[in-house]
Amino acid sequence: MIPNILSIAGSDPSGGAGIQADIKSISANGGYAMAAITGLTAQNTCGVTRIYPVAPDMVADQIAALRSDIRIDAIKIGMLGTADVIAVVADELAQIDAPVVLDPVMVAKSGDRLLQANAVSALREQLLPLATIITPNLPEAADLLETAEAQTLDDMAAQAQALLALGPQAVLLKGGHLPSGTSPDLICSSEGINLLDGPRINTKNTHGTGCTLSAALATYLAKGFSAKDAACAAKTYVANAIATSDKLTLGQGYGPTHHFFSKPALKDRIIPLAFNKR
Repeated sequence: MIPNILSIAGSDPSGGAGIQADIKSISANGGYAMAAITGLTAQNTCGVTRIYPVAPDMVADQIAALRSDIRIDAIKIGMLGTADVIAVVADELAQIDAPVVLDPVMVAKSGDRLLQANAVSALREQLLPLATIITPNLPEAADLLETAEAQTLDDMAAQAQALLALGPQAVLLKGGHLPSGTSPDLICSSEGINLLDGPRINTKNTHGTGCTLSAALATYLAKGFSAKDAACAAKTYVANAIATSDKLTLGQGYGPTHHFFSKPALKDRIIPLAFNKR
């Protein structure tokens, strides 16, 4: 059975992050993607020039329409923007029985802020306790904990445990910002802490990697993977999407990853058709 994955996030017209990246990631990993849009952005690979929030009641109505008709097997949450949107999403989650992956999107790759500063406490208090797993990077973890950014693996381990104490069932703390030759992530749950290490790929094509990872993670949870196994599968997928990103030629800034790196060329899948004159 193909799992149905709902992404609650903002739109990225360049296709590298947000809802667009989530749909690609979910599809590439064997899920059926659905979306509730929380905000429109004007952005490209160089940055965000405008954010237009969707009204909270419209966000709620999108989710309610889906849950009233379609089985939801997992939920991925990305950009929410405001405390009011966070509140309605929390209310809707209470009515859906499915794993929840929360990517606490706060700042875009370009440095543009995507979550209002006064909404961080709402995210911390209302959504973290509802999450099956959260996927912050190091700056996001520091914001959530109101502390300095981790500089070492020991710092990361302490912060992962502190985040776990805020209520989620598991924490995937992404260590890509560490000054390291590799890209170490930590998966932390009541069972302990495991290191997921991987190569650091020398490329600027990392736009939307957090969205892509969390959407893949939600898809694997919907398939019945444990949090640890889902994190490993999602990280492997993203590493390959980054490693093959040079096949794409988009923009002058941070380019996107190659979500469909493993799919055969379309020319190999064309069904021949015959046309007869009448």
